Amino acid sequence: MEDRKLNEKESLALITQMIENTRNRFIENSGAPFIIWGYTTIFVSLFVWYFWKTTGNVQWNFAWFLIPIIGGLISYFHSKQRRKTVFAKTYIDRLTNYIWLLLGVSVLILSVIAFIIPIPILFFVLFCMNTGTVLTGITIRFKPVIVCGIGGILLSYVLLFVPGFSQILVFAASFLLMVIAGHWLNYICRKHNEENKKSPAIDGFTE
Repeated sequence: MEDRKLNEKESLALITQMIENTRNRFIENSGAPFIIWGYTTIFVSLFVWYFWKTTGNVQWNFAWFLIPIIGGLISYFHSKQRRKTVFAKTYIDRLTNYIWLLLGVSVLILSVIAFIIPIPILFFVLFCMNTGTVLTGITIRFKPVIVCGIGGILLSYVLLFVPGFSQILVFAASFLLMVIAGHWLNYICRKHNEENKKSPAIDGFTE
C-alpha cells in the first residue's frame, strides 16, 4: 500500500508535535545537571576557602580539581540511570552537550594555566559557566534559566572588585543561581507531568 502524502496542515501539525515532544522530554533531563554541578561547586569552594584561610597553605587550591572529578562521577551515574528511560538524543540534547563540553574543556585549561600564570580564574570560570547557563536557557526557551545565567554573569564582574578570600565566597554564592535554575526546572517538570498536558504554554517558557 502506497504511503499517503501529508497535506500542508498535517505536516505543520506533525512538525509542531515533534518539536513539542522534544522540548518536553528535554525538560525532564534539564534540572539535574544544574543541581549536580551547582552543589558540587558550592561545597568544594567552601572547602577550599576554609582550609586555605585557616592554614594559609596555598596548596589547598589543588582541591578545585575535585569539582570535575566529583561532578563528573555523579553526572555519569545519573546519565547511566537516565538511559533506562530516555530515548535517543535529539538535536537539542546534542547542541546543549556540545555547548557544555566546549565550556568545560575551556575552564579546565584555564584552571591549569592559573597555576602557572596569575589570572583572575574565578572570574573566567564564573563567566563561562553562566554563559553556558544562558545559552541552555535560550535553547530550551526557559526564562528562569536565562535570568539566573545573566545574574551569574553580572556577579562574575563583581569578583573583579572583591579582594582576597571573599572572592571564593562570592563565587560559591553565585552558583546558588544555577542550583535555583535546576530546582525550578524540576518543579516545572513535575507540575507538567502531574497535569499530564503537552501544551507550549508552560509557565516560565517563551514562545
